[in-house]
Amino acid sequence: MIITLIIACEIGFWVFVLSGLVTRYIFKQKKLGTFILLLTPVVDIVLLIATVIDLRNGAAASSFHGLAAIYIGVSISFGRKMIHWADEQFAYHFVHGPVPSQSPKYGMEHARHERKGWYIHMRAWIIGSLLLYGMVLFVNDSDKTANLVQTIRFWGMILLIDFFISFSYTLWPRKQKNR
Repeated sequence: MIITLIIACEIGFWVFVLSGLVTRYIFKQKKLGTFILLLTPVVDIVLLIATVIDLRNGAAASSFHGLAAIYIGVSISFGRKMIHWADEQFAYHFVHGPVPSQSPKYGMEHARHERKGWYIHMRAWIIGSLLLYGMVLFVNDSDKTANLVQTIRFWGMILLIDFFISFSYTLWPRKQKNR
């Protein structure tokens, strides 16, 4: 059930984003479009409540429950950035808005951009880990929550790898190739 809900929430997130952008740009209802975009966190709340109810009803915490926490952490941390990206793309492609901004590709600007991305990833990990630890405390059965602790560790390893990649550009900035 949880995996289906995670998929539904991801679809719901993008439905809210697309609906908000269509309302804002196509129907020229800027305030209503902004309101719809502001509803995207409702998707996270629905997923969090459903996950807690599932655990409360006695389900053993699975990797899917861990995935729900990851989804919420990523959504909270990267959501604003994703909506901003979608807003720029939609305005450009559908209402002849300005050319979307692009992330720097070379030099220290690129390194700074990569570090900022890692900090956002770290915030997502902290939020997701807090939710996972909250689930562990809520269930209060180490046998049932072992997958959640494993999820925190696995995601922590991914965060560490991302750290080395992101910060490597500070030491060895990407250089533009001569043509």
